[in-house]
Amino acid sequence: MTFENELKSIIESINRNIASIVDYKVTEKTIADAMNYSLLAGGKRVRPVLVLAVAKALGGDVNKALPFAISIECIHTYSLIHDDLPAMDNDDLRRGSPTNHIKFGEGNAILAGDGLLNLAFEIIFDEIEKSNYNSYYAKIGKIISNASGIRGMIAGQIIDIESEGKAISIDRLIEMHSKKTGALIEAACIVGALSAEREDYLDIIREYGKNIGLVFQIVDDILDYTGDPKVLGKNIGSDKENNKSTFVSLLGIEESINLSRSLTDKALEISKEIDPSGFLSDYTRYLLNRSK
Repeated sequence: MTFENELKSIIESINRNIASIVDYKVTEKTIADAMNYSLLAGGKRVRPVLVLAVAKALGGDVNKALPFAISIECIHTYSLIHDDLPAMDNDDLRRGSPTNHIKFGEGNAILAGDGLLNLAFEIIFDEIEKSNYNSYYAKIGKIISNASGIRGMIAGQIIDIESEGKAISIDRLIEMHSKKTGALIEAACIVGALSAEREDYLDIIREYGKNIGLVFQIVDDILDYTGDPKVLGKNIGSDKENNKSTFVSLLGIEESINLSRSLTDKALEISKEIDPSGFLSDYTRYLLNRSK
């Protein structure tokens, strides 16, 4: 099977399992509609793909990893809904459609994000209970909580808000994105390893996740300058318009490209070590070369 076909198959599996989760768990139609609007809007499914790819590479059962992959995608989607709010990034277009608060109003968008965050942990606790309190699954819950909480995504968002309109150092920018974007990507990789009960690989998996988390953000920053809005499904130039520091604004496009390639090379060394099939290495290159 080609890399493209394998990736398509993985994403289709993720989407099939995501499709019914909100309707199964949520009884209030208004909030269910708002949650589904963003959760089922497509997207690259990078984080759940990483969970499943790492789990499979380390000999784990992808079916056991799948609920955790879905929970992470719920958290990612919640963060997008809240990021788009007027009080945050004030974006009106996401994945080619009006953002959640434009479609459903700010109040419902806030609640939809809250609902997805809580749903994610309900899924995790369901798996912990079903496994008779498997210690690896409990560790997964803690990893995801830390990545999405005040030491991870929230901390990164606070730095982002406080840095708006200010000149910040490249080290501070890396810290911000390592938390805001990278933390959940890194967590996805670690969750894949823990679902396979392979703690012996955690150190190198963590390093892999840190590298590709930064690559993902650097490429995002480059695309915000050079990308096609029709391909991206969102407006470009918003960071510049909001006077936000980015890798491109601090380093320039050429140096940003060089940094993303250097980090990718480091990630590839690890992916080749843990996944002889080559899928994880191909996916690592895909994340560097993506156009959306």
